[in-house]
Amino acid sequence: MIGDSALAPPASRLRATLIGGLAVLLWSALALLTTATEPVPPFQLVAMTFAIAFLLALGKWGWQAARGGPAPLSHLKQPPAVWLLGVAGLFFYHALYFTALSHAPPVDASLIAYLWPLLIVLGSALLPGERLRWWHGAGALAGLAGAALLVTRNGGVTIDPRYMAGYLAALGCAFTWSAYSLLSRRFGAVSSDAVGGFCGVTALLGFICHLALETTARPAGAGGWLAVLALGLGPVGAAFFVWDHGVKHGDIRTLGAVACAGPLLSTLLLVLAGRAAASPVIALACALIVGGAVLASRDLWRRRG
Repeated sequence: MIGDSALAPPASRLRATLIGGLAVLLWSALALLTTATEPVPPFQLVAMTFAIAFLLALGKWGWQAARGGPAPLSHLKQPPAVWLLGVAGLFFYHALYFTALSHAPPVDASLIAYLWPLLIVLGSALLPGERLRWWHGAGALAGLAGAALLVTRNGGVTIDPRYMAGYLAALGCAFTWSAYSLLSRRFGAVSSDAVGGFCGVTALLGFICHLALETTARPAGAGGWLAVLALGLGPVGAAFFVWDHGVKHGDIRTLGAVACAGPLLSTLLLVLAGRAAASPVIALACALIVGGAVLASRDLWRRRG
């Protein structure tokens, strides 16, 4: 059903928004865990982590079936358009993301790729039953400004022609994930369990690309293997299921603004792990991101007030 979230009861919509927000918490560990998986190449990492996510989905499907739920294979019976959107969104986002990081300075690529929350908020005006108001745009811009402070450390971004391929890949990454999130709203009746199938096909595509383009490498020690497992269970696993539920049934404008907290949470994890130092820039970014999220979610807290 298209645009059904706009008609959902406020309490149900708030719950779905909070569930979707869990993805931001999980994605905040992406940078720290990915660093720990070196020297595993990008497509091999896609294949390994999405295979784990697929196994996670199989376990959930089996548990549901044992309790009288639908048969596991029923989750794979989706229209071609649903498969196309799901697989293309997951696979191309990660392919472009890893390409951007390998062909451009990480700071520059990260900032460009992280335009997707703002694109989600602004693009929500095109969805049936949604209406973009000034506080949604202002909240997203405030969050984006906070994210920019974090990834640049207030040092600015320099566009270098040598890195143009990486910049274009990062921009494609932003448009891919925002388009995937917005178009998922059109398939609100499709259960988020279908994401498990998308993860399985994405793992297969990653494996094919790895065999064609890369040399296989083992994670460095037990810590590396644990990082791969954690990625597959969290940032590249459960995160996609809760995000799918949130964008289909929650307030997608609020989710877009809250997603700007990703760089903040990621930076805080790096600080706690001793890989980055706390600074006034982080405090200012925190104020911008939290304030932007509160402003963008004005519809929810005003309705409940």
